[in-house]
Amino acid sequence: MRTQTATAADTAQDQKPRVLVVDDEPSLADLISMALRYEGWETRIARDGAEALASIPDFKPDLMVLDIMMPELDGLEVLQRLRSEGDQIPVLFLTARDSLQDRLTGLGAGGDDYLTKPFSLDELVARVHALARRSTTTLRQATDPVRRFGDLTLNEHSCEVQRGGETINLTSTEYELLLFLMENEQRVVSKAKIYERVWHGEYDGSRAVVELNISYLRKKLETGRSPIIRTVRGVGYILKQASDD
Repeated sequence: MRTQTATAADTAQDQKPRVLVVDDEPSLADLISMALRYEGWETRIARDGAEALASIPDFKPDLMVLDIMMPELDGLEVLQRLRSEGDQIPVLFLTARDSLQDRLTGLGAGGDDYLTKPFSLDELVARVHALARRSTTTLRQATDPVRRFGDLTLNEHSCEVQRGGETINLTSTEYELLLFLMENEQRVVSKAKIYERVWHGEYDGSRAVVELNISYLRKKLETGRSPIIRTVRGVGYILKQASDD
């Protein structure tokens, strides 16, 4: 089985996070998989616990969405086997059981989060992203805390940002905005996603705060240098090198 460190190395190499969706309801598994693919994840579906365990060595998922109530080998047994072999893959449990004791049992077995059926796909996607961020942060603390994009570097330990070796002083909001763009480098992120991540609220489409802070960030990063924050009209923003045009 993989350790969490091995998973991080795989992810850095592939640059596309992978999630294994395990559920014995085909329509639900397909729906979850489609929603996560739309968010940029590579997905694979397993219809039962045995298939999930058989898929892991080949697929090497970074995260698992795991139904608890499955015939023969249920989700709790799957996770117990993984944890006993040292696999620390983050797991979001899905279940129709919603009592406090059921939640405690799932989390006590080594689950990282717990979502009861029926659920909102938007909430599931948000929880998957949150789990991935927490896992990535933990891994990065044990490995390299520095993000790089061309001549731009961001150190998540010291919160220091440099471009071309020159230190750039950012406000806390500008730093969070840049971190989010770097987490999604080469991928367009919408104003709504930026607002939700940086300002922790629901974007109503009328707020100019995102555009304003993008403008401030561009001035600090790009004055006298090549542009790297590109506007995709009607969609959002993307970190992109001039050489990629």
